[in-house]
Amino acid sequence: MSAAERYARQTSLPELGREGQDRLRRTRVLVVGVGGLGSPLALYLAGAGVGTLGLVDADTVSVSNLQRQILYTEAEVGLPKVDCAARRLRALNSDVCIEPHPCRLDADNAEALIARYDIVADGCDNFATRYLVSDTCRRLGKPYVYGAIRAFEGQVAVFCHGPQARTYRDLYPDEEGMLRMPPPDNAVMGVTPGIVGCAEANEVLKLAAGYGAPLDGRLWTVDLRTMESYILDL
Repeated sequence: MSAAERYARQTSLPELGREGQDRLRRTRVLVVGVGGLGSPLALYLAGAGVGTLGLVDADTVSVSNLQRQILYTEAEVGLPKVDCAARRLRALNSDVCIEPHPCRLDADNAEALIARYDIVADGCDNFATRYLVSDTCRRLGKPYVYGAIRAFEGQVAVFCHGPQARTYRDLYPDEEGMLRMPPPDNAVMGVTPGIVGCAEANEVLKLAAGYGAPLDGRLWTVDLRTMESYILDL
């Protein structure tokens, strides 16, 4: 299958074209966490033809993941997520280079990992990792596409990018207070990370291909019970 045939539906868009597709092919994206958010993120980035996808996750597939983590199947329960995700993404698009990193992102490896990529996309589920990603991206000058979910609600922003770049600390300045909070309720509708993860993928594609207006320093929120959404300046 030729690249022209594979990507014809998107390269026919004047906002993208062949030049934008070439930019996607040259872009390296690190997805931190391949769970509920990371599944649609990685699938749509691979489908769109992003050149390289790095996947960071130390977890294994569990039955309770399958309601929302659409990268995985029942047959893969108990197996490492990054291995299963890499196999699925390579089957979707063999032109994309998939780089699995079977580890947790931490203070010891964050800078070395993030430095290898152009954009970092958030598929994680805890405050500490988000502060670490944001701080590292700011230091290295890498855009950070942030996403978070709860129940029926989600939010997306682009940090560490643009002339008036904001960071995760501008959204939640009290790190100590956030880290003292009890773990958030893990109840969630399966479609919530699907919609929010797709919104994150859209922001990554805008940054990589150079079209549209990314959510630089702005927070998009949505409540899927009412379909009300807002964009707030940070």
